[in-house]
Amino acid sequence: MIQLVDFYADWCGPCKIMEPIFEELEKEYQGKVTFKRVDVETDADSAGRFNVLSIPTFVILKEDKEIDRKVGAMPKEILRSWINSNLNK
Repeated sequence: MIQLVDFYADWCGPCKIMEPIFEELEKEYQGKVTFKRVDVETDADSAGRFNVLSIPTFVILKEDKEIDRKVGAMPKEILRSWINSNLNK
């Protein structure tokens, strides 16, 4: 199973826009994708480990290894399509 990690901060406008989209897709992909949100302000170690320089940053992991990433806010359909393209990698 893949994991989708959302690196965000509470003060980030685009991150706030993506939050409900992320939550909707989490319900849609239940049992297929694990969703995790990481606040870069409180978990700087994780942000550093993944070399997150801009937020929001979305990272897809498989077996704890990064297989893809996207930076910035995007429509729900684009995020869904990107997740689908990584499901069988």
